[in-house]
Amino acid sequence: MTVVRAAITQTEWTGDQESMIVKHEGFVRTAAEAGVQVICFQELFHGPYFGIVQDAKYYDYAQSVPGPLVQRFQKLAAEHRMVIVLPVYEEEQPGVLYNTAAVIDADGTYLGKYRKHHLPHLPQFWEKFYFRPGNADYPVFDTRVGKIGVYICYDRHFPEGWRVLGLNGAEIVFNPSATKPGLSNRLWELEQPAAAVANQYYIGANNRIGTETEEFGDDAVTFYGSSYFVDPRGNYVGEVASTDTEEIVIRDLDLGVIREVRNSWQFYRDRRPDSYGPIAAP
Repeated sequence: MTVVRAAITQTEWTGDQESMIVKHEGFVRTAAEAGVQVICFQELFHGPYFGIVQDAKYYDYAQSVPGPLVQRFQKLAAEHRMVIVLPVYEEEQPGVLYNTAAVIDADGTYLGKYRKHHLPHLPQFWEKFYFRPGNADYPVFDTRVGKIGVYICYDRHFPEGWRVLGLNGAEIVFNPSATKPGLSNRLWELEQPAAAVANQYYIGANNRIGTETEEFGDDAVTFYGSSYFVDPRGNYVGEVASTDTEEIVIRDLDLGVIREVRNSWQFYRDRRPDSYGPIAAP
């Protein structure tokens, strides 16, 4: 398969978990009507972005992975022959929680999961209160549409993981996020295109929209959407999404471009891992 029709979503919090899940089930059906073959939802898609505060009540959003929530989307994936990247709050056991993305193949098979490695811990991003750091490496999933990796939100500030995904064979890497205005606006424009160029694959970066005031009151932030796909040359594939409107961003990604780019710029050949010791030093 050379050209893959891919989608990422951006939406606002509905106010309760079940309606949020139902909304995303609808996104899958709508995307299927448009011929989408792979879709990725925003970070922690089934809840609010509760990292805004430190409150143990949000532990209740955690799910087994695989488990009932993943199974709901396994059925949809099989029905619509679509690969689904499902960013969820994972409970491995009570008190052992992760920021995770499950990957489901187009026949409904659960392929595995990625756990977010890099966790911020600062005002309005209190993630170490909710999650342990990821401990499952940087897997790349061999799906019906190609080799897919995941790198979640704050991970994107760390180039090492992007490179490992490339070394592991990723062709498309999804970067589901929950990002607020500030310094991140400029970084949002720079980091994923730079990572796509350096590692010579496609990236789909999606962000929430809206202000979750009813959930967090004065602590709420405004997520600015602006979701996009970028190609291995660092160019946007189509337009960047709006800052405040619910969207399913659908783009055709020509995986043949990866070979073209890598034949022109031999970054993988010219690496010098023998000289990178300080990068891996604690």
